Amino acid sequence: MAKRGRPRKNPDMVNSPAHYASGDVECIDAMVSAFGKKRVEEYAEIAAFKYIWRQGKKGDANEDKNKAVWYLRFSRGDDPRKNKSG
Repeated sequence: MAKRGRPRKNPDMVNSPAHYASGDVECIDAMVSAFGKKRVEEYAEIAAFKYIWRQGKKGDANEDKNKAVWYLRFSRGDDPRKNKSG
């Protein structure tokens, strides 16, 4: 049976997954606010390692690679949400 209500947009599981937002605030932005940009960039580098390590073991291997690239870019001060080219 089909669900009623508004049709869902295809979620962007790499750049802005809905489960990492509370209202208009994304978790990574709250982290920067709480811990500072440098510490979150260091965290992002570690997160990239995690996605390469587990690539394809939990779900889509290509999505894991894309998430790793996202976090590597963020770790270099390049916020991928501002330019979704890679």
